[in-house]
Amino acid sequence: MDVFQLDEETKVDACAETSSCEKALDILDIPEATSVLAPADGGFAAWSTLISCCFLGLFVWGFPESAGVILAAVLEDPLYTSQPRAQYHLQLIGTICPAILYCSGIFICPTFICRLRIRKIYIRFGIVLCFASVLVASFVNNVVGLVILTSVGFSLGASLIYYPAISYMCEWWIARRGEANGILNAWNNCAGVVFTRVLPLLLSHVGITWTMRIYAILFALIPSCATLFIKPRHPEVREHSWGYFRRTHYGAFLQDRRFWFFIVMNMLQGLAFFAPLNVLPAFAASLGVSGNTASLPLTLANVMTILSGCIAGWICDRYDVWMLALASLGLASTATFVLWGIASFSFAGLVVFSVAYGFVAGCWAGVWGGFARSVAGDDPALATTVFSLMLFSRGIGNIVSTQLSASLQHVRIDLLRHGRPPKIGFSVGSGQYTALIVFTGSCFAAATVVAACAWYFRRRSSQRVVCPSITTLRMPHADDVEK
Repeated sequence: MDVFQLDEETKVDACAETSSCEKALDILDIPEATSVLAPADGGFAAWSTLISCCFLGLFVWGFPESAGVILAAVLEDPLYTSQPRAQYHLQLIGTICPAILYCSGIFICPTFICRLRIRKIYIRFGIVLCFASVLVASFVNNVVGLVILTSVGFSLGASLIYYPAISYMCEWWIARRGEANGILNAWNNCAGVVFTRVLPLLLSHVGITWTMRIYAILFALIPSCATLFIKPRHPEVREHSWGYFRRTHYGAFLQDRRFWFFIVMNMLQGLAFFAPLNVLPAFAASLGVSGNTASLPLTLANVMTILSGCIAGWICDRYDVWMLALASLGLASTATFVLWGIASFSFAGLVVFSVAYGFVAGCWAGVWGGFARSVAGDDPALATTVFSLMLFSRGIGNIVSTQLSASLQHVRIDLLRHGRPPKIGFSVGSGQYTALIVFTGSCFAAATVVAACAWYFRRRSSQRVVCPSITTLRMPHADDVEK
């Protein structure tokens, strides 16, 4: 073949055409260079990098996940509530912060993928920005300044931390990327359990000001120590232009039908997933439960999300990821209609629904590793881009779902106009949650249909010749081979 007769300069240019160094060197028959890379999917370097990324994710998502706790404390302080439109401005914290975190990756990832050496710079600058934003916010008495610092400032810094962390995870974990992604998402979900329990204790003992200062100090110390154990697996000397990134990354998988199937499923799942979590405490209160007991269903759902994410990541590395997606979405739709809509007329039924829903619907983010590998192969840069688009589409669903869940609660549906309403979950709160239950279950059902179509088309094309990676030095596509 002519490829073995290339001179050394051409070989280097060929390696630049793909960020999967192992694959490029293997194709160009350079065995000496393949031993430079440390082993992936295990070993001290791989595990230390993953655990460090988990600590980064814990603190990155800790503040957005506990924004409701901080908001409740701020709304009780007359220093803030006495200001004009204070309640409206303060509620923006819980909307803006996760929106920026979810949607900023598609803009941040291209900058460090083209120049990998700046990833550590991004992480360090992000830690400083988050620390400064929360610390300065603790001295600010103005509502607008508090919102800008804790939502915009913090979330921009958190984005600079989280997306490079995903890139490091994708470098070190290839065959077991689903398992690593499941562990990372489990730690992210731990933030919703840990910080929503710790922050109320701090707020009751030291107040809002010192709670934010303690959080800022911990954010500066623990993530900074975690970055010491994050090491790159691939050489960071290569730099690429924006044209290279656009040609080899976005151009590589935007024509892949599997990618678009999953984007649609991911957005529909995001629309449905967050709606029950937003109203579970209020739904429990409608059943006559108050105090800490009312928050028990939400806590159980979050705990099951942590467990199921790890299990789903392990499964998608070993079995068909499309069947796993189909099972997750179908069971989530069934749990919504049956366990929430019918069986949740009592608190015990609501607890059962929370456990089941957290397990079958909460595992979705753990499935992302399997989809990233099916689309991106073993290319870590391309996998990072796919993850950023997954987070973006899920973020769109989260933003829309937050607004819809509040609006749909005002749509009351009389299930029985004459006589006593039936004892089912649909009738709780005089039908206040009926429209929301129907919307959530329908979104999951629509996503199930999309997953079934994707699985069907995959079965039809299973006999085709498939190239090992879409990034392999312009290798022909399966459809081209067939022609």
